[in-house]
Amino acid sequence: MDTEHNDLRQIKEQPQQHDFTSDIQYVHRARRGIGEDIVREMSAIKGEPQWMLDFRLKSFARFMEMPMPKWGPPIDVLDFDSFYYYMRPANEKSRSWEDVPEPIKETFEKLGIPEAERKYLAGVETQMDSESVYSSLREEWEKQGIIFVDMDSAVQEYPELVQQYISKAVPIMDNKFSALNSAFWSGGSFVYVPPGINVEIPLQAYFRINAQSLGQFERTIIIADEGSNVHYIEGCTAPQYSAIALHTGVIEIFVKKGAHARYTTIQNWSTNVYNLVTQRSIVEEDGSMEWVDGNLGSHTTMKYPSMILKGPRAHGEVLSIAFAGDGQHFDAGAKAIHMAPDTSSIITSKSISKGNGRSGFRGLVKINKGATGSQSKVVCDAILLDPTSRSDTYPYIDVHEDDVQVEHEATVSKISEDQLFYLMSRGLNEEQASAMIVNGFLEPFVKELPMEYAVELNRLVQLQMEGSVG
Repeated sequence: MDTEHNDLRQIKEQPQQHDFTSDIQYVHRARRGIGEDIVREMSAIKGEPQWMLDFRLKSFARFMEMPMPKWGPPIDVLDFDSFYYYMRPANEKSRSWEDVPEPIKETFEKLGIPEAERKYLAGVETQMDSESVYSSLREEWEKQGIIFVDMDSAVQEYPELVQQYISKAVPIMDNKFSALNSAFWSGGSFVYVPPGINVEIPLQAYFRINAQSLGQFERTIIIADEGSNVHYIEGCTAPQYSAIALHTGVIEIFVKKGAHARYTTIQNWSTNVYNLVTQRSIVEEDGSMEWVDGNLGSHTTMKYPSMILKGPRAHGEVLSIAFAGDGQHFDAGAKAIHMAPDTSSIITSKSISKGNGRSGFRGLVKINKGATGSQSKVVCDAILLDPTSRSDTYPYIDVHEDDVQVEHEATVSKISEDQLFYLMSRGLNEEQASAMIVNGFLEPFVKELPMEYAVELNRLVQLQMEGSVG
């Protein structure tokens, strides 16, 4: 076993803005460890229909059969019997903020959820550990037929829609961790936007791991029907523990003809979290999908937002950043599968590494037979803040047509001495100058965020930059 994984307590702890715990009295806690009995126990407590229990049991069987990935960061340290797979912090999900139990309310007030909702968000879905505990959707959107509920509610209230879409973008057998999520999923969001509806302000979800040694497995499905437009924002945090926590989410997005969807996430997991996520969208004719993906926390991350460009003129974009501090390993990237003529994709990846941090881009561009006139551009830029940090690029390009245009470029650099000298000659110290250069490097990402999230990201980057020089 790799010595860097032997004891997470020896990781140089990064400043964690959200590194606090809450004293939650859980109404139900399944036994520690993995097993079919936990699957059945969860499903019974949730009161799920038989078809969902069957889905879970099939997924669990597949998970037990499938091998661990043999590529990417070392994750053999994961002991699946060491986690809790289901913790329920409240008996019922609250529609009114005043009805949320006080300890849970205090946690999300610290995270700014009520304030953010009051200011401009169309809806808020908040999850503590295994369950959604609070949701709100502005009345004017409900009147237009927009559905924004937690996934558990969707199974009960919209079973036909859930059955129609679940595992259609991310099959159970896609990978070992998609099978794990399919067996133990709890919480997450279900979004449906009717044809022609423009959700002018963002929907938001916030996922919080509070308990120690928890596995969190939210499942999110977003359907943007023909000609609709929706922006969904997700935030994630967890407190710092010495024991490993596991986050294995699955995101499935369906963009119908002429629709547009944007999925923005800023993940600030603590450095004891293994973040192993599968995110995929299917984009139909003239549809457009955007992934805006920020990663500043976790011990290990494996995440590759993907776009299956299924219909003619479908378009997809991924804009991602990763900041790997001391002891962190981010293996992130993107995938674009061109299946139809005149489809297009743009993948832009920016990474920063410091200390013994390691960031890697792992990408796939595939242009299938018949996808004539397709275009794809991949740009990977990395900055190393010191001699001990590392950056890797693993591009994979698979083209089966001649009439296409594919570009790939990658750069790795250090902070320019000339830039440092210029800024320091204007009165900044070295740390301030370095932070300014890093902020400029990240500017293409930051400008795509709503104002409050841009401010939050800049604050997190400043925390990561502390002690990066000298």
